[in-house]
Amino acid sequence: MLSIGTILKKEREKKGLLLIDIEKQIKVREKYLKAIEEEDWNFFSSRIYIIGILKNYSRVLSLDEKKILAFFRRDYERKEEVKFKRKVTSAYLTSETKKFLKLGLIILSVFFISYFVYQLKIYFSPPGFTLLTPKIKNFTIEKSVKISGKTDKDTMVTIAGERIYQNKEGVFIYDYSLNEGNNKLIINLTGANGKKTMVEKTFFKKTPQ
Repeated sequence: MLSIGTILKKEREKKGLLLIDIEKQIKVREKYLKAIEEEDWNFFSSRIYIIGILKNYSRVLSLDEKKILAFFRRDYERKEEVKFKRKVTSAYLTSETKKFLKLGLIILSVFFISYFVYQLKIYFSPPGFTLLTPKIKNFTIEKSVKISGKTDKDTMVTIAGERIYQNKEGVFIYDYSLNEGNNKLIINLTGANGKKTMVEKTFFKKTPQ
């Protein structure tokens, strides 16, 4: 795609003119003419000044100034659009916004680190256990009592050498026979990580009178 600077330069060279020749005819210094051909619009302080030079430059080269100005507007407006987008992006990233983003990144990092540490703690910790029933420890006429407890579903539960299986929620039920006096129940738990927990519960059955 031809640009305005390329068109002017090619036409000037085609006519065998130097920048100094153009300077003498339109009374614009050579450095400004060079900036026009190089499309260095930042070299100028005013858009109107650029348009004025382009009109005179076009006439000297016998070019259609309307077409030249159309090329200029196309290229210049594209440049302004890019500059505007950069300004908008920069405006959004104010000091307050940057502080907010930095704080957000810190919070996010702390969250992930905490989650990672939590997962490590779970992995290296022995299995937990919650006794659901019975809620009491003393009995009188009961021959047995239903023991129900909750642990992780991947934990292996063993009572008196017997493997006890949990449901999907990690809950298991075990019928425990009661003898007169103290009855010591030992529940052995082995987690998926190999860590072990031993739970000891004592139930008392009163001797009949």
